[in-house]
Amino acid sequence: MRIGLITPEPGHPLLAATAALLAPGHVVEALDPGAAGGVPGPPADVYLLKSRTPQALELARRLERRGAPVVNTAAATALCQDRTAMAELALRAGLPFAATRTVGSLSAWAASGVALPSPVVVKSRYSRRGDLVARVDDTAELRELAARWPREPVVVQDFAPNSGWDHKLWAIGEQVFAALRRSELSPGGRGPDRPAHPAGLPAGWADLVRATGAAFALDVYGVDIIDAGGGRPLIVDVNAFPGIRGQSGAPEALAALALRRAGHGSGSVAAP
Repeated sequence: MRIGLITPEPGHPLLAATAALLAPGHVVEALDPGAAGGVPGPPADVYLLKSRTPQALELARRLERRGAPVVNTAAATALCQDRTAMAELALRAGLPFAATRTVGSLSAWAASGVALPSPVVVKSRYSRRGDLVARVDDTAELRELAARWPREPVVVQDFAPNSGWDHKLWAIGEQVFAALRRSELSPGGRGPDRPAHPAGLPAGWADLVRATGAAFALDVYGVDIIDAGGGRPLIVDVNAFPGIRGQSGAPEALAALALRRAGHGSGSVAAP
C-alpha cells in the first residue's frame, strides 16, 4: 500500500510518527506541494493533505480528479480557510457557532464611524499562518488596529465572556482528543497546552465535535470551543488537519484512518 503525504514538512511530529507506524508494511511518500510539478505514474492509494497553501490545494484537486482519495478533500480544506463560509455552514447545520459578520476591509469599517457598545473579536476572514485575531474593546482600539491592517478583510464576532481557556478538541475519524490552551486573546497570550481527556468534557461535547466533522465533511480536524457558561459550548473556529501534537494515540488513529480510506480492510496498525 502506498500512502502519500502532501506537506512541505514530513518531519512534523504527527506525520513522522504515523509514517513510522506504516513503514513496516507500506510505502510512505512525502510530496512537497511547493516543489512538485505533478505526480508521475499512478497515484498513491491515499493522500494525507497536511498543507493549506494554494499549491497544496491545487495538487490535491489534481489527484482527486485522477481518482485518488485525499484526507481531507481539497474542497473541505479550502472551506475551513474562509471564516465567512465556515460560519454560514456551521449555523445552517445548527451548530452552536459564534455569530459572525463580514467586513470588507478593516480601514473602511473603522472609517464608517461604527460604535462598539461591547467588546468584539476581529479575525482575518481568510485563515492563514500569522493572520489577525484580536479583541477590540472600543472605537479607539478599532482605529489603531485598522492602521496596522488597513486592507485586511475581516470577520467580527461578539466577545463571549469565558474562563480565558480554549478547549482544543481534535478528531481523527471518530476518535476525539482534547487539551486546554490559554486563549490568544488573554493578556498573557498563549501558553503551553494543558492535558485534558475527552471523558472529562461536558456532556455532549465529543458528539458535537463529531457532528461538526460531519457537517464540514472532514476526517482529520480541530474544533475550538469555549465554555460560554454552565458547560454551554460555543464553537469559535474549525481547522482542517491541525497539528494534534503530543496526543497519545493520535498517530495510531491517523495510520488506521489512512489505511481505511485506502481500502485496506479494517485499517488496524501495530506499534513499531
